[in-house]
Amino acid sequence: MVAALPASAQQKQAVPSPAASAPAAPVATTSAPATPTVAPRPTLILAISMDQFSGDLFTEYRQHFTGGLKRMADGAVFSAAFQGHAATETCPGHSTLLTGSFPGRTGIIANDWIDWSLPRKNKEIYCSEDAGQPAPQGSDYYTSPNMLLMPTLGERMVEADPRTRNVAVSGKDRGALMMGGKTVQQVYYWNGKNGFTTLPGRTPLPLLAGFNQTLGQSLAAPRAASALPAHCASRDHAVPVSADYSVGRWRFERKAGDARAFRASPDFDKATLDLATAVVDEMKLGQGPQTDMLSVSLSATDYVGHGFGTEGVEMCIQLSEVDARLKQFFDHLDAKGIHYAVVLSADHGGLDTPERARQQGMPDATRVQPTLNRKAITEAIAARTKLTLPENAVEIASGEVYLNPTINGKNRQKALAAALAYVKADPQVAATFTHAELAAMPMPTGSPREWSLAERARASFNAQRSGDFLIMLKPRITPIGTVKAGGSVATHGSPWDYDRRVALAFWYKGLAPFEQPQPVSTADIMPTLAALIGLPVDTSKIDGRCLDLDNGPGTTCK
Repeated sequence: MVAALPASAQQKQAVPSPAASAPAAPVATTSAPATPTVAPRPTLILAISMDQFSGDLFTEYRQHFTGGLKRMADGAVFSAAFQGHAATETCPGHSTLLTGSFPGRTGIIANDWIDWSLPRKNKEIYCSEDAGQPAPQGSDYYTSPNMLLMPTLGERMVEADPRTRNVAVSGKDRGALMMGGKTVQQVYYWNGKNGFTTLPGRTPLPLLAGFNQTLGQSLAAPRAASALPAHCASRDHAVPVSADYSVGRWRFERKAGDARAFRASPDFDKATLDLATAVVDEMKLGQGPQTDMLSVSLSATDYVGHGFGTEGVEMCIQLSEVDARLKQFFDHLDAKGIHYAVVLSADHGGLDTPERARQQGMPDATRVQPTLNRKAITEAIAARTKLTLPENAVEIASGEVYLNPTINGKNRQKALAAALAYVKADPQVAATFTHAELAAMPMPTGSPREWSLAERARASFNAQRSGDFLIMLKPRITPIGTVKAGGSVATHGSPWDYDRRVALAFWYKGLAPFEQPQPVSTADIMPTLAALIGLPVDTSKIDGRCLDLDNGPGTTCK
């Protein structure tokens, strides 16, 4: 369920003019071109997404980083980076990172949406699904990147130079596919059970079988609790989230064969980075005359955030361990002499469990009431209009409400008006926006921090995939009503800044560090990296802009 933020306006800050007393500079008849910091161009572009790594977490733990995250924090840091759109979920967020475009343009409006044209009873479609293909044996869907409507940086690089290898590795299929794109050449993601896999019909690298065998042996053994870093000690206390379940004390000990616990632990990111390392070595990425592309999406931070919240000892240990694992990964690339440029960001932020938030000065943090579900809205329409409705009159996905197309004409207008009246009266709702309202708006520009609620919704809106109207919850309302032991206790998905603001940092050898606190967008990443390797991008066809990484008079945005 989607939540929202009050609208505000911001004027672009003017660039101060030189002091009146400053002597005039001589006029040159010719000027030398600005020299970029990176020379020669990188032979490997490395894009790392840490799922649910919010700007808040980056700021909160930055002083404790000593490894790979410290390296990124010592680079070019954009501390006010935003996933500008409203539906801050994994799939849409990843779709912005390397396309330079908002979800309304990439078509990835959420993790799931409703497609009434599907011949199956279940009308919900997954963002990394090809519904036209039968699911392979043992799978729920046919995994595919075909829903992505915009090319990724890797795809653009391959088109410009066919020697380029475009590779993606992730704990989630949607993380890998939204960063790799439709023509990703090698792609690997967790199979949900006991190892990593690739797309249906693809032949994986020979190393995968041995890698999965070794990983399986590790999973078959019990896992001892992680050591507690000193800076995590103050977070080591239990917080009840239901009558029979608490969070805040887990240290990732694991029983033999517990793949679910493995996924929500630092070991999951270690496995992802280990596989990425093996692929680099096997394919010799970054070691040829061309520039290669490697996307790595680390998923454990998201699973930890969902399972335990963002402010407990579990997240503290997770970030400490991924910091160490990233250092090992970077050190390996350094030892091979690879000239790489790396960006670190995230698909979305996250909100802590409301029970702990109330303990820490946020009395309005709460869980959603069961008044905005499909059943309640359907009953409200029927009661207010007296219409005879089909069994599945209403479907909801990620806050988008879809009315059955068999409700048409004046009856549809009545049903929509009744549903909107009911939803708007709910005390937990901040705003609603109809399909017609959003379709009439231009795509937002300027500072994403200052976008109105409507503009944030518009950045997520796609006319072919969005619903009849969008529901936004008020801030700090967690759209998880009931907590069960071992289930999700916290989540994300709102247009509030705790979900929108994410970490963003660039690093490469020779980069002069700087910190830029002015707001930027994750859509700016792709044109920024493209400029580093001299790849032309038509910025009129994307939403992002190049960020100058030269901390001086030169520019990397040629």
